[in-house]
Amino acid sequence: MAQFAVNTHRFDPYKNFKFRIKWDGRYVAGISKVGALKRSTEVVEHREGGDPSTGRKSPGRTKYEAITLERGVTHDLEFEAWANKVWHVNAGLGAETSLKDFRKDLILEVYNETGQVALAYKIYRCWVSEYQALPDLDANANAVAIQQIKLENEGWERDADVAEPSEPVLAP
Repeated sequence: MAQFAVNTHRFDPYKNFKFRIKWDGRYVAGISKVGALKRSTEVVEHREGGDPSTGRKSPGRTKYEAITLERGVTHDLEFEAWANKVWHVNAGLGAETSLKDFRKDLILEVYNETGQVALAYKIYRCWVSEYQALPDLDANANAVAIQQIKLENEGWERDADVAEPSEPVLAP
């Protein structure tokens, strides 16, 4: 298990508004919101016949929750192109799904206030289970049009190679 360096001068937790997503070796433009990384492990309850009335508990299967990515609608086709690999309407018989490359590994980077990578997570074998090309449109609203994808995944882990950055000190 990798050891994480400790910055004894930092007392503030990292903020949740500086982050980037990378897939296929490049950053994806305009991501404004990333859903939480969440996993849960089922509880297996059991007891032997001779045990007292209370049971025992042990861990069972672990499940990773889907992650939602949101961004403003632009001409960038990254969300749509990936969603089309899972299901492309009117692509022709046998071509609706790209079994070869519909899954991607992602990297989620979290930055500190000075723009240094503070944390990174590797998210494995993601694929688009939901794609929203446009939100509800409202002529009386004053908001950005947001598109989103929901990504199923088969697990994630913190990237132990990303050490806590030494924070710069600005000269007076």
